[in-house]
Amino acid sequence: MGMRPPTGLPSLSRRSRVLLVTAVVLAALLLLGPRFTDAYTNWLWFGEVGYRSVYLGVLRTRLILFVVVALLVGLVVWAALLLAYRSRPVFVPVAGPNDPIARYRTTVMSKLRLFGVGIPVLLGVLSGLVAQSNWATVQLFLHGGEFGQQDPQFHLDIGFYTFDLPFYRMVLNWLFVAVVIAFFANLVTHYVFGGLRLAGREGTLTRAARVQLAVIAGIFVLLKAVAYWFDRYDLLSSTRKEPTFGGPSYTDINAVLPAKLILLSIAVICAVAFFAGIVLRDLRVPAMAAALLVLSSILVGAVWPMVVEQFSVRPNAAEKESPYIERNIQATREAYGITDDKVEYQDYQGESRKSPLEVPADAATIGNARLLDPNILSPTFTQLQQRKNFYGFPESLDIDRYSLNGDVQDYIVAARELHPAALSGNQKDWINQHTVYTHGNGFVAAPANRVNKPQSEAQSVTGGSDSGYPLFMVSDLFTKVEDQQIKVEQPRIYYGELIAQTDPDYAIVGTADGEAPREYDSDQAQFTYDGSGGVPIGNWFNRLAFAAKYAERNILFSSAISDDSKILFNRGPRDRVQKVAPWLTTDGNAYPAVVGERVVWIVDAYTTLDKYPYAQPTSLDGAVEDSIDKKTGRVIPRKEVSYIRNSVKATVDAYDGTVTLYETDTTDPVLKAWRGVFPDAVKPQSEISPELRAHFRYPEDLFKVQRDMLTKYHVDNPREFFTNNAFWSVPSDPTIEGGTFNQPPYYVLLGDPKTNKPVFNLTSAMVGYNRQFLSAYISVRSDPDGYGKFTVLQLPVETQTQGPQQTQNSMTTADAVSREKTLLSNSNKIRYGNLLTLPVADGGILYVEPFYNERNTGSSTFPQLLRVLVSYRDAAGSVKVGYDATLAGALNQVMPGAGSLATPFGGDPAVKPKPGAIPQVDQGTVTPPGGGTTPQPGTTPPVGSTGQEAAAAELSRKIEAVRTAMRTGNFTDFGKALEDLDAAVKAYQDAGGR
Repeated sequence: MGMRPPTGLPSLSRRSRVLLVTAVVLAALLLLGPRFTDAYTNWLWFGEVGYRSVYLGVLRTRLILFVVVALLVGLVVWAALLLAYRSRPVFVPVAGPNDPIARYRTTVMSKLRLFGVGIPVLLGVLSGLVAQSNWATVQLFLHGGEFGQQDPQFHLDIGFYTFDLPFYRMVLNWLFVAVVIAFFANLVTHYVFGGLRLAGREGTLTRAARVQLAVIAGIFVLLKAVAYWFDRYDLLSSTRKEPTFGGPSYTDINAVLPAKLILLSIAVICAVAFFAGIVLRDLRVPAMAAALLVLSSILVGAVWPMVVEQFSVRPNAAEKESPYIERNIQATREAYGITDDKVEYQDYQGESRKSPLEVPADAATIGNARLLDPNILSPTFTQLQQRKNFYGFPESLDIDRYSLNGDVQDYIVAARELHPAALSGNQKDWINQHTVYTHGNGFVAAPANRVNKPQSEAQSVTGGSDSGYPLFMVSDLFTKVEDQQIKVEQPRIYYGELIAQTDPDYAIVGTADGEAPREYDSDQAQFTYDGSGGVPIGNWFNRLAFAAKYAERNILFSSAISDDSKILFNRGPRDRVQKVAPWLTTDGNAYPAVVGERVVWIVDAYTTLDKYPYAQPTSLDGAVEDSIDKKTGRVIPRKEVSYIRNSVKATVDAYDGTVTLYETDTTDPVLKAWRGVFPDAVKPQSEISPELRAHFRYPEDLFKVQRDMLTKYHVDNPREFFTNNAFWSVPSDPTIEGGTFNQPPYYVLLGDPKTNKPVFNLTSAMVGYNRQFLSAYISVRSDPDGYGKFTVLQLPVETQTQGPQQTQNSMTTADAVSREKTLLSNSNKIRYGNLLTLPVADGGILYVEPFYNERNTGSSTFPQLLRVLVSYRDAAGSVKVGYDATLAGALNQVMPGAGSLATPFGGDPAVKPKPGAIPQVDQGTVTPPGGGTTPQPGTTPPVGSTGQEAAAAELSRKIEAVRTAMRTGNFTDFGKALEDLDAAVKAYQDAGGR
């Protein structure tokens, strides 16, 4: 008597089903609840900032893409299942009483709708969830235009590769996914229902199963043929590990490209062979076709290019690769904005040909030499300007420039922000943390080229000194607007970098009519926020949503929240810009500026592409990271790019959080595409006010990327490029011990040779490839006039001008410096400030470095300027080191008389002293380490004989004559005064002066 096959899987009891359903519902709530909460709160937030159209646009695209891909995958899988089920054999023999397939077959038959519909729906939903992240690819395809440039290989517009090709690839990939899943779904279904049996040595396959599997496999191979066609275009963005240059090489174009066409032809033939399985009962033809496709992909697609590379290219690499290196150079310069129309190369001697006193532009350069390092002085700002323990300043301060009293001056700037991490004791109570301590207070600036007064040697060694500190200009609640040097009408800071570091970063503001203000403003006054920022939280539904978002029950039950309350969140300037413009990549450093008497954060934002034909790809984090990023942990954009433009500058109001995006590059095709997607998101360039434009800086992250590219792509000759001989390197930061991190670029004011006025530049020294000698000096203008124009000073290859690392070594090992370091090391921490490289003297290089000390006497100590180090190579090729309490004194040690160009210390921080002016504080005569005296600005060097005294007096008179001629603007008198000064300097040196 035969045994009945199993009827299916064991059924669940009613209690088990209830528990299972309950668990599924709870899991769904846990998974989907936070997403619905985030969606709703995001809806409210985007409405607050006025970018709800962006939120809806992105959401709409994601939903459409989700639905399309889900339907595509789901329907294809459903069709494969349906065809296999309907063509199943009428009678399926059972392979014995314990046939496992019979059990599953019975289960499927009893739940056909669940399996037949549930599996396609599940696979479709999963595919849709993955696909919706490609919303940007879809929008760029729909709105992308042309670049107006063609690639040199296929002669197609660059827009095809950047806007169209990624979309075609995406569509092709999802077709592959759908076909592959359908093949296995069809195969398994045939196996379950007997269309495919594995009994015996060869098994059996029904005609329906053979036809369906052959068709699906044939479609897959046809898709592979289409993929080979698109692979040809992807070769122009080849990521093959070529050590010298990016983009396609000789092997790619002459071996891989023909191989793709051959493989395409083979794939079409193989597809025909698979379709032949519809009428042929012999499966050996499709099997042979599959084997042919695999074998040809190995031989033609991999082995042949390898043979060409090893036996044709390597022996003649320089000659073979030259045309492709030339294409790579041109494309990379285009992609990174370093073309010849934007970069001016100038030959530079590296050795002085004149005295700085003879070059009018040097007065602006030396007079604005920066002595305050924004990456060191944050503790000083905190200790001297913190006011309260819950206020603070970022670890790395910023540099900007202001024109006060008609003079442009660079300043170290910072917003005095709320620092939630500094709250202590009862200040951390939820009420205090989120409803009382809600905002910062004020804008603080200090002239970058001077301090209150210099330190004497005795003061610096004993540590008892009130000198060497910044001259602060403060605009806050305690200073009347009319008394502020930089006027700020609303100094309260509700949005900032420090505020965003707390988690969660929300504040609840606003009170009901008649209630007393709650927010801390000062010890005697409270404040109620009246700005436009914030999401209303008075109704219970919104309170419930935010209570769920932050898992905080106090939001529901606290009496501090009234019907008029609002919640401020997403308070980081960079985060706000990134959220309202998700298609942009934001710079890692936002900086505060006063515009229209309001504090705003300025955030640079980039449009990027990851595949630009023939261009060199780079990793942003690798190109951007330097010693400052390592020290401060600054946010670094992590992205692979081969095209970048600073097409947008954004502002975030520090009081109400208003985000405004401005177009700054009208020629960028990528931004044009995004403006087509979101027409109202970015304001035109014409709406940028002159006051705001005056505070735009050339962004550091972009400059670092371009600097990294210029290390190689300043070379024009492909053969020279291939040898690496003319390459440069970014110098390591010599002020950081125990690491080889890149030296950061520095913002400095340099004298313009044409106008002799100071121009705000972002600069970097460059050294030779794997060498330490200076090879080039790169600067880019940040002023509105000529913004973004690069100047590259190229030093002759045979010169041996010291680079930053060598200069630091020669300065710190000088006798005077070494002696003082020894005296200080027991009770002080020595801090070297930014080592500035300044082009002066019509071909010379001047290095300037501030030298700080920090007493080891407790937590209240902070850096103060102790000395100034300078290094200069004179016309005779001798490298001289100056070390003094003032820049003027240090300059006079290496260039007699040049100290008159330095800006004196002290005085009103809003008034920029003229170089050579008499200091407004009593500086006295400073005794340098090693003995002797060093003159202060505007004085003559001390002398030891009558002849020296006479020569010094004459030198002083000639210096004053030069100053007089400079003030009058009479070039004839100026030239005569310089000649007389040169003679006086020589006479002074002949008399034994130094």
